[in-house]
Amino acid sequence: MERGAPPAPAGDRHWRGSARFAVVCAVVFGALTVLTDCAAGTFTPARAVLWLALSATIGLLLLPPRVAAGRGWLSVRGPLSRRTVRTDALVGVRQYEGAASQLVFRDVHGGRLELDTRVLAANPFLWHEVGTGLRHSLHNGTLLQGADVLHRLERAIDDEGARAVLKASGMS
Repeated sequence: MERGAPPAPAGDRHWRGSARFAVVCAVVFGALTVLTDCAAGTFTPARAVLWLALSATIGLLLLPPRVAAGRGWLSVRGPLSRRTVRTDALVGVRQYEGAASQLVFRDVHGGRLELDTRVLAANPFLWHEVGTGLRHSLHNGTLLQGADVLHRLERAIDDEGARAVLKASGMS
């Protein structure tokens, strides 16, 4: 790293594998539909366009959002939009439980984004950047809602990390 240059942003280290899975699923779907259509003898150029459009739609639906964080910011980029919040100027953090636990971040500039907690748990460098920004918000007094969420999430991620270390070392 060059002296004085800002550190590279942290990102989701599993994103490429998930994106590859989305593309493979879309290609397999497209190939199977075309082969089935050809075997039935109903394949036409119009149907080829239909299968191509459906395959592309499936690929876009399965494509995970790309998450990145740097000093004081968090960004989630999907296929159609990009949302960014200032983690060092957060107003609120809420956690919604359900099939997948979601965090909703809001900053003083009106930015809002949603993020799956599993992404933070699976990416220590990403969690470090987000956690540092959250602590700055707490210290600055801008975080009015969600300090308890921060502490619960820290404990859960630390516990999961400790379990992984114990399992890797054969102690569990």
